[in-house]
Amino acid sequence: MQDAQEPHRERPRRAIYLLPNLFTTAALLAGFYAVIAALDGQFGNAAISVFVAMILDGLDGRVARLTNTSSAFGGEYDSLADMVSFGVAPALIVYLWSLQSLVGDGLGQLGWVAAFLYVACTALRLARFNTQIGKADKRFFQGLASPSAAAVVSGMVWVGHDVGVAGADIAVLALLITITSGLLMVSNFAYYSFKDFGGNKRIPFMALLALVLIFVFTSIDPPKIILLCFALYALSGPTWSALRWVRKRRRGDSAAGRDSGASGE
Repeated sequence: MQDAQEPHRERPRRAIYLLPNLFTTAALLAGFYAVIAALDGQFGNAAISVFVAMILDGLDGRVARLTNTSSAFGGEYDSLADMVSFGVAPALIVYLWSLQSLVGDGLGQLGWVAAFLYVACTALRLARFNTQIGKADKRFFQGLASPSAAAVVSGMVWVGHDVGVAGADIAVLALLITITSGLLMVSNFAYYSFKDFGGNKRIPFMALLALVLIFVFTSIDPPKIILLCFALYALSGPTWSALRWVRKRRRGDSAAGRDSGASGE
């Protein structure tokens, strides 16, 4: 029996790591501001806020790994923040900027349906990613990552706002890009993750020079260059899969040709 005079032992309180979660909170704030800016009709600022959230989202993971402060809580919190910043915010931005005008074009409710499809695909993408942690190859993503999809959709709005193109004028194009970006997130295409690039590993000198050139060209016209880079990255998955299918088909034809030649001798 426990002695009545023995002091009560308090259970250790559960705590969370502050530094990486501060970056996650900042990313969530940027995504929330993007929603507010879109509701106010400030589509340029809204799109830029999504890219700010992307930078902060990339930093929180890096900080957690460098400081050895990764945690299950941080991973779940990051996914919830990503849902707002890269799911709800881009869908709402492109809907208010362009897709809502489809009703007047006789296309019914396709605008909000496409926006919802994008949000749903983001949720599915994040859920699938969380279930594959520790199992999948870290060098590749299965499906387009939600920040990259958000960059394509928000980058389109940013470029349109920058050059003075009204969203209603390219509503059909915006519809196709929104749907395609959403479907690429839940596809099985492999995308290079860049997780083994940089960090505490050495990189070739030419790779560093290429990064410098990218920053230089981006500074010339940020909206267009950023959109171009992420659009090419989004297309890299289907392109690489198509090339692998062609190579596999050629190898199969070559093997069949050798077998038929051997049987004819």
